[in-house]
Amino acid sequence: MNIFDIRKDGRDVIRRFDSNEITITGCLGERYIGCGMKKGVLHVKGTPGNALAAYLDGGTVYVDGNVQDAAADTMNAGLLAVNGSAGDALAYGMRGGRVYVLGDAGYRAGVHMKAYEDKKSILVIGGRAGSFLGEYLAGGIIIVLGLGYEDKRITGYFCGNGMYAGTIYLRTDKEPLNLSDKLIKRTVGDDERERIIRPIVTDFASRFSIPPERCLEGGFIAIEADKSKSYSQLYAAV
Repeated sequence: MNIFDIRKDGRDVIRRFDSNEITITGCLGERYIGCGMKKGVLHVKGTPGNALAAYLDGGTVYVDGNVQDAAADTMNAGLLAVNGSAGDALAYGMRGGRVYVLGDAGYRAGVHMKAYEDKKSILVIGGRAGSFLGEYLAGGIIIVLGLGYEDKRITGYFCGNGMYAGTIYLRTDKEPLNLSDKLIKRTVGDDERERIIRPIVTDFASRFSIPPERCLEGGFIAIEADKSKSYSQLYAAV
């Protein structure tokens, strides 16, 4: 595997070796790393700056550390796996692929995620998420596992506010704060858990070498749009 120090070698090495598996070290706030990658595997050590893996289009990015705001912005395909926590606006407008964050996520994670035919965006947060998780969700799946937060709320305020498609799964029995009356909260049954949640969570766990059963302990609730309510009301503040 090729190893480069981003401060000495610059970010251009990523494009020069985009068909290989490479590691870049020494990251400290450098923005736009891995943007638009179509192939290859990139390992990032340190704390990359904003817009990591924005427009990711098939490549794989592993981060050994935290990521800042707007990671995986408008991502199309591929995988971003963060062995740490993420800042605000994680996976904003994501259109496909998978984003896995072992730790926590800030505000507005998964805003306006989408799905179309066989392209389904998937976001898994191992810890907790801040307010406005899945705001205006238009498709795809968000899973928040709340690892380490078993006795606490694992989302902030206004979870799913304005969402009109897709599903948010929360490993908790606590209803999110200020949940809109335009949304439905339901308990996830065994069939749905095994058919939908388990395969995703098992893949998530494998990326961080943790037992999948640890991530599946306890029950899940699902948050979805109430299709019987007027579309125009889905964007209400409360």
